[in-house]
Amino acid sequence: MAQVQYYGTGRRKSSTARVRLVPGTGRITVNNRDAEEYFPYETLRTIIKQPLASTETEGSYDVLVNVHGGGFTGQAGAIRHGVARALLEVDPEYRLTLKRAGFLTRDARMKERKKYGLKGARRAPQFSKR
Repeated sequence: MAQVQYYGTGRRKSSTARVRLVPGTGRITVNNRDAEEYFPYETLRTIIKQPLASTETEGSYDVLVNVHGGGFTGQAGAIRHGVARALLEVDPEYRLTLKRAGFLTRDARMKERKKYGLKGARRAPQFSKR
């Protein structure tokens, strides 16, 4: 028998997370590793669980994630976005709760590109009058 799965894709900075929610006990697996092992900081693990906590579904779904690109913070934000989108598939009633908390909004802030004539995105070469 086919198992029910809910999908969501999340993005933040240069990270992309493909999230699957499967009815289960609340285990979070990131890139085939436990979330406790994958993310070094408790705050990042809390960020991932925020959509589940706000919809009171913590412990009722296993979260399976494939994430690539960026660093730890960007990846955690991408996973949160993906989990929120997957929860919408579970029950569209969660939309108001998730929207109010800001979990459905794609954070558009990206690294600014380096421009020619400058040393960085905005950093200009040192100026000397003589």
